Amino acid sequence: MVKILIIPLCLILNFSHVTMTSIEHIPGTDSLKVVCRMDFGHFLFDYQTFDDDRNLTETFSKQPFPSDLVNKYFNSKVYIFVNNKLLIGKLLSTNLADNEIIMTLHYKADKKPKKITVRNIMLTGWFSDQENLIIVRAKKFEKGVKLTPVKIEETFIIK
Repeated sequence: MVKILIIPLCLILNFSHVTMTSIEHIPGTDSLKVVCRMDFGHFLFDYQTFDDDRNLTETFSKQPFPSDLVNKYFNSKVYIFVNNKLLIGKLLSTNLADNEIIMTLHYKADKKPKKITVRNIMLTGWFSDQENLIIVRAKKFEKGVKLTPVKIEETFIIK
């Protein structure tokens, strides 16, 4: 009986450290749409690595979130290079649902990306089991990878 209860309890109390970021080149444009999802508590925890002077729970408890702060955080943790050029994202929106923050950003890139490199250091200094999942889509190319504290960067060759 106890074994039957342990499995659902473990699933409910899943304390895994995972972020999910999708990077999509918008066909016919020089734009990337980036969407990142992560646990809101982990976001607040990681945000304090460069801004520990404010009450983050109070700052981020109201929506809309301070976009300049979220934008600063994302651009300091996720680096996106297209054809070897570092891009800077502009936050379009943030949403909080079910204790998960969803950040949507826009990047100006080349119309024909040949190579996209992603370096993601979200939470890598805090959790040894951190997994930053990345999905890149461009043209007919689609690939997903798992980045970790040991492997923080991946290059995607677009054909």
